[in-house]
Amino acid sequence: MNKTTIKDVAKRLNVSISSVSRAFNDKYDIKKETRERILRVAKEMGYHPNPIAQKLKQNKSFNIGVIVPEFINEYYSEVISGIQEVLNVNGYQVLTMQSNNCPSLEFKNVETLLNNRVDGLIICPSCDSENMNFYLEKISKGQHIVFVNRVKESFPAKKVLFNNIKWSYLATEHLIQKGYKKIYHLAGNKNLSISHDRISGFKKAMEKYKFPTSSFKIIETGLLAEDATVIVEELILDDDLPDAFMCINDLVALSVISILSEHSIAVPEDIGVIGFTETKMASLMSPKLSSVKQPTYEMGKTAAEMLCKSINNIVIERETVIMNGDLNIRKSSSRS
Repeated sequence: MNKTTIKDVAKRLNVSISSVSRAFNDKYDIKKETRERILRVAKEMGYHPNPIAQKLKQNKSFNIGVIVPEFINEYYSEVISGIQEVLNVNGYQVLTMQSNNCPSLEFKNVETLLNNRVDGLIICPSCDSENMNFYLEKISKGQHIVFVNRVKESFPAKKVLFNNIKWSYLATEHLIQKGYKKIYHLAGNKNLSISHDRISGFKKAMEKYKFPTSSFKIIETGLLAEDATVIVEELILDDDLPDAFMCINDLVALSVISILSEHSIAVPEDIGVIGFTETKMASLMSPKLSSVKQPTYEMGKTAAEMLCKSINNIVIERETVIMNGDLNIRKSSSRS
């Protein structure tokens, strides 16, 4: 039995071969009803277009590159899931790579993906990607790139961000309103835009509630549990513990609770703790962790939708999307 061709489909429907081609390529210059009829009949006849030929004809690979700092981090796995939902529906395959929070590896991954002809990139930058001119050069050459978090709002590129200033302020305000009088902010990495923004929110709350400068500190840490361990151990040795910690993320917050527990310091009775990001562990810990929830899945979806529009030359109303979250209050910051 001979294989059904595009010519056979066109003949059955009494339409041109180009009309059948446009239906499969999802072109805008064909009526929706006509496209649906062509696809239905083609399916009945067992016709399947050659995917390689389609890609060559459209000058597209239908591959999208996604780079994140680390796969193991729940934050990024949810971002990737949101990205995949949108891209899979739009016929794209997702190629994911991790930078291990290393800028040089991140840039190398970008080159690898571009050399493999991806149609666009979604980047979650590493901890200290200071050389953003690397990306501006790629964008100026026509590459389609969307960023998720860890870039400044002023950076001239398509991006999806979280309103870190607002939600850091609200998290700090919660601690103040619960009566904590000495609050330390474990603020992450100085090279991160999210750290700068969360520090800004923390400071705004301190200023509004006229906290004396002797009653709060901003301490630079990394983003990992072991980073917090060293800091808290030093504070204990120096007899300089606060009565509440506002942490850069949940990993740091959970580490703080663990170290305090080892030293028989009760949370929240002795010291309150609040995190940021809302990992699944937040509600499983004892005590359960108060945390700022970020809409990571939705951020991934929004970035993917933005990239699809960019690739298809559809006007994007807002090149910067800033998303909001929720403040989930649990036992770790709720002393009587």
